[in-house]
Amino acid sequence: MLEKFENIEQRHRELEQLLSSPHILNNQAEYQRLAKEYAQIHPVMDTLAAYRDTQRQLADLQALLQEKHEKDFEQLARTELAELNRRRQQLEQQLRDHLMPKSDEKDRDLIMEIRAGTGGQEAAIFAGDLYRMYSRYAERKGWKVELMNSHPSESGGFKEIVFSIRGSGASRHLKWESGAHRVQRVPVTEASGRIHTSAATVVVLFEPDEVEVHIDPKDLKIDVFRSSGPGGQSVNTTDSAIRITHLPSGLVVICQDERSQLKNKMKAMRVLRARLLDKIEQENADREMKERKAKIGTGDRSEKIRTYNYPDRRVTDHRIGLTLYQLPNIMDGDLDPVTNPLIEAETQIDSAPPKT
Repeated sequence: MLEKFENIEQRHRELEQLLSSPHILNNQAEYQRLAKEYAQIHPVMDTLAAYRDTQRQLADLQALLQEKHEKDFEQLARTELAELNRRRQQLEQQLRDHLMPKSDEKDRDLIMEIRAGTGGQEAAIFAGDLYRMYSRYAERKGWKVELMNSHPSESGGFKEIVFSIRGSGASRHLKWESGAHRVQRVPVTEASGRIHTSAATVVVLFEPDEVEVHIDPKDLKIDVFRSSGPGGQSVNTTDSAIRITHLPSGLVVICQDERSQLKNKMKAMRVLRARLLDKIEQENADREMKERKAKIGTGDRSEKIRTYNYPDRRVTDHRIGLTLYQLPNIMDGDLDPVTNPLIEAETQIDSAPPKT
């Protein structure tokens, strides 16, 4: 795999030289074009450098373990070896991601909403599990997660949680997560040990720029109230929570996690723009997009897209018939084995010849 990066490395070195050239510095248009290309390649080089460094550490540690050592030292070294192997696997996957064909679609920031569905408190706990899964996945990818709003449940988890994810490739990997996610397991609250089925709904929204979705302030009704969530200090003692109602569409957004009324309002407006854009795109979706989505799921939020079966340690994506016996790893944020086949399925659909 590493030989495939030789051309990228060579181009990276060329760009470094070009960007320091007086001729290029005096040509702002050309400088900006090359700087953009350099910014796209540089993260690849960072990943490659980290991978090679991990490989060197592994080789040194394996050579060290060939010698005789005290038991405590050997045990510590083997623990470090396991961690380095895990790190190498993560970096290998990131390198594969860099080699995957890039689609023409714009790389966009996301707003994700998770809501507990059927199953009472267990569904809320599962919603919290999904939030942690996506958060850990984002951490592995180097994406930024920002909490927008949450409604915790009494026994842990969330009745609803809204958060944004920003970073290169986030939209490509997560855009197909919309739909009903189902979990099969023995709830913590179940005394008899019976397996229950619960569900949570995930909604993925593309976050638009302000110019993409214009909102007339006259169309907004803004209410302020005291936060009802957990917190203390000034969170629950001041009227900082915001409820924005978009009168033409009837959409309502609430944000109350920040102590600042202004920050809550800014977050609420971001969520509102994303929901309005989603509404517009759904209403204006053309036939070609509908046919393409139909091949790997309609994107309907009531559609059951995935099942997480704890007794069998199994995850099944029903849209492409994918079954993986890697549930603990997936719930810990190793979501690439699920998202990559979805990307590949979409790529195959896009590259398929048109029907006659």
